[in-house]
Amino acid sequence: MSRLIGLGLLLAGLLYPFAVYFGMEHFAPWQFGLLLGSLWLARALTGERKPGSLWMACVAIVFCLLLALIDSPLLLRWYPVLISGFMLVLFSLSLKYGPPMVERLARIREPQLPPEAIRYTRQVTVAWSMFFFCNGLCAALLTLWAPLHWWMLYTGLISYGLIGLMFAIEWLIRQRVRGRP
Repeated sequence: MSRLIGLGLLLAGLLYPFAVYFGMEHFAPWQFGLLLGSLWLARALTGERKPGSLWMACVAIVFCLLLALIDSPLLLRWYPVLISGFMLVLFSLSLKYGPPMVERLARIREPQLPPEAIRYTRQVTVAWSMFFFCNGLCAALLTLWAPLHWWMLYTGLISYGLIGLMFAIEWLIRQRVRGRP
């Protein structure tokens, strides 16, 4: 059940900019808040107890409650900023309290990492932290000063393309660091 809820949150996050852009004519912001808040609440009640997962769910639920109570179309646009902020905090705190997030992910595939790989994963975690900071900043600036269609274009397409580009560049660099052509 928790995997299904996690998948629902992932899909809601991916489709959120399009749902806001195309759904504003048919649904009120409070309805978005209740639906999204229900998913986060279900995640909090059924999800695994990983470090930070409960506080992340609580912050998201508070955001959704505010959205439901205030019923503001502008507040709807802050959700991608919140998600980038979550990711920034998650990656940045892993640098301080370790192991870095990318090292954790790398150890799933390769439990015994050499010291140079550990240094490399730390650098990649820093790069992702900077990415999430810049992504959240762009989303915030578009929320404050851009038309809705610019916001939707960035948060629904461009930012995902940039994430894919980050993955591709990191993979190419990793191949070079490992000595593969």
